[in-house]
Amino acid sequence: MEATIQKIFEAGYDAYKETRRLPRHVRDAAHSIIVCRTSVLGGHVQSCPDGHFNRIWYNSCKHRMCPQCAFIQIERWLEKQKARLLWCDHYHVIFTISDKLRFLWRLNKQIMTDILFTSAADTLFELLGDNKYLGAKPGIIASLHTWDKTLLLHPHLHCLVTGGGLTDSREWSTVTGGYLLPFRVVRKLFRGKILARIRKALRAGKLTLPEEMSPRQLENLLNKLGRRKWNVRLQERYTHGNGVLTYIARYLRGGPISNKRIISCKDGEVTFNYGREKRALMTLPIDRFVGRFLQHVPQPRAVYVRYYGLYNSVRKEDLVLCRKMIGQPPVEEPEFLDWQTYCAGHGNDHPEVCPICGKRLVLTRLLPPLTASEYPENPQPLQAFYDASG
Repeated sequence: MEATIQKIFEAGYDAYKETRRLPRHVRDAAHSIIVCRTSVLGGHVQSCPDGHFNRIWYNSCKHRMCPQCAFIQIERWLEKQKARLLWCDHYHVIFTISDKLRFLWRLNKQIMTDILFTSAADTLFELLGDNKYLGAKPGIIASLHTWDKTLLLHPHLHCLVTGGGLTDSREWSTVTGGYLLPFRVVRKLFRGKILARIRKALRAGKLTLPEEMSPRQLENLLNKLGRRKWNVRLQERYTHGNGVLTYIARYLRGGPISNKRIISCKDGEVTFNYGREKRALMTLPIDRFVGRFLQHVPQPRAVYVRYYGLYNSVRKEDLVLCRKMIGQPPVEEPEFLDWQTYCAGHGNDHPEVCPICGKRLVLTRLLPPLTASEYPENPQPLQAFYDASG
């Protein structure tokens, strides 16, 4: 079998969904991946003006979990953000929720997402606003990733942080000393903010707890976690933010794993590479792979990239001022990037020319979408969707 996410879902999703209770947005994501660029979604036919060649183009699903639809949206986002980046040092900071709280994440995705984003941003603003460190408000682009290399649940936040900021007196201040902030100070403050917000949500009755856990037991767990070390990483200084921005963009769309990391799908098992610098292979039953992939489908309208400080759209005037003070011209919005221009820019042959005579293909026929497969509105709860064991 061809080793792609789409082929894996074609082979294994139907059996998987028969024994799980899947939320509607998860079923929609799986369906989109399966029908992307197929006759189900319709398309159009292009032909050579001289009759040498015909080609069918099927429509894309444009779902943010689909690997086939990811590249052009990622490139458009990257171009827009690179145009906004300040010409200053940037730092990469990673904030991770304690693994002991992942059960809360599964049951309270939206609340826990907001707690993670807000706690990380508040930590950076509080410390960098202190005259002992920077004494200014920086720019932050934060992106949520919910997986680890083996596709298990691992919620963490990647933050691109400017190595400078705007002071209250409207002056530019630069980070000195070669590091952004003291690691232990950041870790302690972030831990405290996360735990305080979870306690507040618990006491307000906004958290869903496992049936076997009482509010008192969660309070006890939070007290224990307040004495443990949390995973916060402050990476080295970068002379610009493009590298970190590109890393963040890689996971904005397309799901937790790309097609190029899939090695094989055969005999009911999927083998994929979970290594980075070195190749490392893992093999999972196809239903386990599908389950790990689907647990990362965002809820409808979930915002997984957020902008703070100088990079927040409501502070455009501050960004303009900072660019002026560091000798940078105003932001120029990039032109809309279409896929034909993207292909040309990467040295690929134009995809809309006749391979025989070289003339541009012309639209000759529209293909209407077919009737999509019917999905039950309320599947029977045979087995819980999320499996803590992965």
